[in-house]
Amino acid sequence: MAGNTAERNYIISKKIDQFFIELASVFRFMKRFFVEVWFPPYEFREVLRQCYEIGVKSLPLISLTGFIVGIVFTNQSRPSLTEFGATSWLPALISIAIVRAMGPLVTALIAAGKVGSSIGAEIASMKVTEQIDAMEVSATNPFKYLVVTRVLASTFMIPLLVMYVDFVALMGAFINVHQNELTSLTTFFVEVFEALTFLDIFSSLIKSTVFGFTIGIVGCYKGYTSSKGTEGVGKAANAAVVMAMFLIFIEELLALQIVNFFRFN
Repeated sequence: MAGNTAERNYIISKKIDQFFIELASVFRFMKRFFVEVWFPPYEFREVLRQCYEIGVKSLPLISLTGFIVGIVFTNQSRPSLTEFGATSWLPALISIAIVRAMGPLVTALIAAGKVGSSIGAEIASMKVTEQIDAMEVSATNPFKYLVVTRVLASTFMIPLLVMYVDFVALMGAFINVHQNELTSLTTFFVEVFEALTFLDIFSSLIKSTVFGFTIGIVGCYKGYTSSKGTEGVGKAANAAVVMAMFLIFIEELLALQIVNFFRFN
């Protein structure tokens, strides 16, 4: 019994040590990013290419998802409001839900699955095939070219994608509302914007920026520190998605507490 207890304590202690070692490695990685981002050379062309990869190539998927979210949420909300004879509040309810929470969260989760896995797998495969080592030999800074550009691109593009998803979701909601209540487009959007405040829009953009940075930095970290071998590429892609989604939910919870503090004080 004493031997088993000692073994369990050793395993737990080892896992705790690994956690803090990993945490320290993440902070060193982030510190290097914030140092490298300010000094030349600036890879503007690569940043633009990554913006295209992250933003434009994600449009079909997030367009369909945002449109469906708007329709489904409207259908789910109508019965509850109908019981109180308050279906006229539907545009306001939809706008608050989409802009405050659903738009940023849905976009970030989709991007974590599509963009995060792509970044993690791409950088990990470059490490496996020793392309990163070749870049260092050729006097190219691989961290700046691979990591800084992708993190900047995801940080810039996720807020833009969130605004686009908000619009698409509201259009989906309008089609559903117009079909059932015959509300005009002008009336719908007047009620939508009357329900929103500057704090709602500002907090949504700030939150989206944090989500974008998280997706980029997690994907790059998992790819850049992956183990060599083909198995490491798959693990890096999977870990990038899981970790990014987990952090996005944590950040959403923290952002909600902060925004509510300013809203009610």
